[in-house]
Amino acid sequence: MFNRKNLARLAGVGAAAAMALGLFSTGAANADTFIPLPGGEITKVLSDGTAVTVRIVGESANISPSMGATPVHRNAWVSGSAQVQIAGGEKVGGKIYPGYVVGCQVNIAGGGVDGSVTGDVKVSDGSGELTPSGKGGANLTLGPGQAKSFYVLDIEKPDDYGDEDHATNNKFKGNSGSVTWSDQTIGLNGCGGYAQARAFVRVKVETDHVMSVVTLWGQPFSLG
Repeated sequence: MFNRKNLARLAGVGAAAAMALGLFSTGAANADTFIPLPGGEITKVLSDGTAVTVRIVGESANISPSMGATPVHRNAWVSGSAQVQIAGGEKVGGKIYPGYVVGCQVNIAGGGVDGSVTGDVKVSDGSGELTPSGKGGANLTLGPGQAKSFYVLDIEKPDDYGDEDHATNNKFKGNSGSVTWSDQTIGLNGCGGYAQARAFVRVKVETDHVMSVVTLWGQPFSLG
């Protein structure tokens, strides 16, 4: 039997349930979005017959609401591993430069970045010529039609004269090498439109007879 006391109690329960649902909805809207990525693989045969295989494996991105809480802010944490295998050469070695390209309202799909891109990205299709603007993480400010790139690594070590130096590569000797990164930050400000990012791995290989650069591009992914 319903009376005023029971109706008041039910109304209170209903209000609490509605509040709880509202909190859950807010949390869901602000939750991180995990994006598994396929990575990639490329093999290039150098002029002396040395075969260089470059892979991106275990790649992922975790897109998070920005601390700025506005449409022009994006945050992401990216992870992956770059692996290099060399076959057919002797006394070989190389350097691995992993990084990312980030674009605002610009197409960064295909073999390289569109020629209309402005900013600090320079890409020639196939060779992957790059002039990254930063290293060891990225807090970027981009407007529409702009793109920038950065290297993941920032390894501090002394140079030949003992002074502090910062390397953007992992140097290896022999027929294999790798670099793994986890929760590398990408912070983007100022982009009012759609934004994308894309991994790349640039490998410089040196044998007894040739020096060459092989670049592998990952799949573009949305930053929102």
